[in-house]
Amino acid sequence: MTERTAARPPVRPRSGRRPLPPLIFLLVLALAAGAVWWTVVRQDRAREAAQAQACASAEAAPPSLEPSSVLVRVFNATDSSGLAGQVAEELRARGLTVNEVANDSGRRQVEGVGEIRFGARGRDQARYLSAYLPGAGEHQDTRATAEVDLVLGPQFTGLATVEDVEAALVPDEDVPTGC
Repeated sequence: MTERTAARPPVRPRSGRRPLPPLIFLLVLALAAGAVWWTVVRQDRAREAAQAQACASAEAAPPSLEPSSVLVRVFNATDSSGLAGQVAEELRARGLTVNEVANDSGRRQVEGVGEIRFGARGRDQARYLSAYLPGAGEHQDTRATAEVDLVLGPQFTGLATVEDVEAALVPDEDVPTGC
């Protein structure tokens, strides 16, 4: 009997080298995926920053309130006598409720056109009143009422015109959704 042996091809010994082309392909694929991820994250952050900026400018617009619901005390921090009384009369003529008129006895130094002082409950009233005195600083104190103080500063020249106030109180049409 003769033995038949199947002809097997000789086995090539392993050289110990790893297949380089697949490793290079995987590395390039990982770098491309990382670059795409980085670009998406950057674009998302830029979109969120633009949204936050748009919402901040929309928040800066004063609320539209009924003028008679705004309780104001007018104080004069200038050397011009009678200025608080004149401004109080003008505010009353525009429908605001003026409770007190006096010289400023506060210890705060008022600079510029003036300052609007308010408590936590008077934030909306203060923002509404800021339309009447553009450029006025704001100072939140610890009062518990919604009453707002309008303190006239050394650079005060007059209240905003009725048209300017109405224009400042018009809601912004371009407010993005989600604010």
